[in-house]
Parts: sequence; C-alpha cells; structure tokens
Amino acid sequence: MLAAGARNALACLSDGFVIAVGDNHSGECDVDGWDEIVAVAAGDVHTAANTGRSHSAGLRGDGAVVAAGWNGAGQCEVSTWRAIVAVAAGSRHTLGLRADGSAVALGDTTFGQRDVGEWNVAAGSG
Repeated sequence: MLAAGARNALACLSDGFVIAVGDNHSGECDVDGWDEIVAVAAGDVHTAANTGRSHSAGLRGDGAVVAAGWNGAGQCEVSTWRAIVAVAAGSRHTLGLRADGSAVALGDTTFGQRDVGEWNVAAGSG
C-alpha cells in the first residue's frame, strides 16, 4: 500500500510498519511508532515552498486510525475512531469509512468536505 502527497510519500510494509519520506515540514513523516497498519493516506494543504503543510493517516488492522503532521484544522484528531475499514486524507481533512457503511470526517469545513453525516456506503453483488 502506497500513498503520495505533494510533499511526502508513505509505504505500508508487509509487516504492518510504515516508512515515510519527504519534506517532513509539519511532522507528516513522523510514523516511527505506527504498527499493524494496513492502509495509508497522505493529505496536503498546498505545495508552496513557504507555506506547504501536510498530514498522514494510517489505518490499523483493528479499525483504529493514527495520524501525524499538520493539525491546524483538527484533521489529525482521529484517536477515538474505531471500526474503520478505509481512510482517506484530503487538503485539510481526514475521512474514515466504518464497517457499517457510515462515514466520519475531521478537519476543515470551508467547502463542506466534512458533510458526511448522511452518508451510508453499500455495495452489492453482481
């Protein structure tokens, strides 16, 4: 599993640990304590050399989520998330999909990117 942002890249290794490379301007590469990770996501604010900030998110096999990096909009405050099966990182927000199909979001609301309260994702066969 790989994730690439404008300022960093993450790789989820087969043993559940994560490695990160890049600028680390905001701590987005500080993933040393991450373990049992099954998916990763990289988010960016923007790429200007003087203002670029980003964050990283990781999904643990037990459904918990970890995050590192710039947290100016609260997008890294995922410590209470449980039963998550997929994670995504946007510009200033983080999204999680729960096993029951509902979604959770943290971070900026400027463009409505956290308006997932009514989401219920489902897929059928065929």
